[in-house]
Amino acid sequence: MSARRSLVIGGLGFIGVNLADRLLTAGDDVTLVTPNRARHEARAAAFADRGAHIVEGDLRDRDAMARAVAGQHLVFNLAGESGAVRSMEDPWTDLDVNCMGNLSLLEALRTVNPSARLVFVGSRLQYGKQAEQPVGEDQEPDPLCLHAIHKLTVERYLKLYAALYGLQYTIARVTNPYGPGQPESRTAYGVVNRLIHLALADRPLPIYGDGAQRRDYVFVDDVVSALVRLAESPASLSRAYNVGSGTGTRLVDMARIIIEIAGGGRIESVPWPELAAQIETGDFVADITRIQRELGWQPSVDLRDGLERTVALSRGQVQA
Repeated sequence: MSARRSLVIGGLGFIGVNLADRLLTAGDDVTLVTPNRARHEARAAAFADRGAHIVEGDLRDRDAMARAVAGQHLVFNLAGESGAVRSMEDPWTDLDVNCMGNLSLLEALRTVNPSARLVFVGSRLQYGKQAEQPVGEDQEPDPLCLHAIHKLTVERYLKLYAALYGLQYTIARVTNPYGPGQPESRTAYGVVNRLIHLALADRPLPIYGDGAQRRDYVFVDDVVSALVRLAESPASLSRAYNVGSGTGTRLVDMARIIIEIAGGGRIESVPWPELAAQIETGDFVADITRIQRELGWQPSVDLRDGLERTVALSRGQVQA
């Protein structure tokens, strides 16, 4: 039998490289789409050596997306602009990539490969500020930034295309992912990885205010396992699922664990930037009951173990 064909759009990004590794290990015929191969040439070459197909293409390019989705069984869309603050500072790019880009992908699927299964990766930012914790999928969203509004808009696109054209999709609303694979240069998102890089360099770890806000940090291996489960399960069709640890940890406590494990760095309290303070959601802990009950998925890596793994791998990269 021929191998399952899996397409990962944004396949050379943080979650993408971890997902691609899992799919290749499972024996899938994997295609990775990136807007700029040269920017990730080392990763691209390593995956190509393992048999992956590397394709340059922008999510907004309808022709490129049509070529990419042709013949695929599974399509994972990890591409897009990230960052709540960045979406407010540059709303046009966030709108263009996250809305227009997803429409381009949906039109490509509709016209070229309507039988493919699409997994769309959303964000916990879609919920905004929620008084009731943990936050379940059916709680009314109250987005505080354009990034979150655009992610919610894509979910509406998906529902419409499913109703009109039979598109098969599932949604993963991911909390705060961390783990190996995020470049040190990425600072607009991925706070855990950013703090690890600073601690290993024995630099201050900036914490806004008192750092008491709780977040739900989920290890990237667990995120990947959830995405694969969502893609494979008939029960997840047209459903949205929180993908998180289900546990809340204060930001300052997470930073202290990183400093202890890394053996360097120090906490530095800094004032909230005005815009960041305006769109801050406060505490967020995901209710992961739905994905546990319906799909049998649950996280397997606790925070300390995940941080130890990430620090060890990051330290090795720095020393190399």
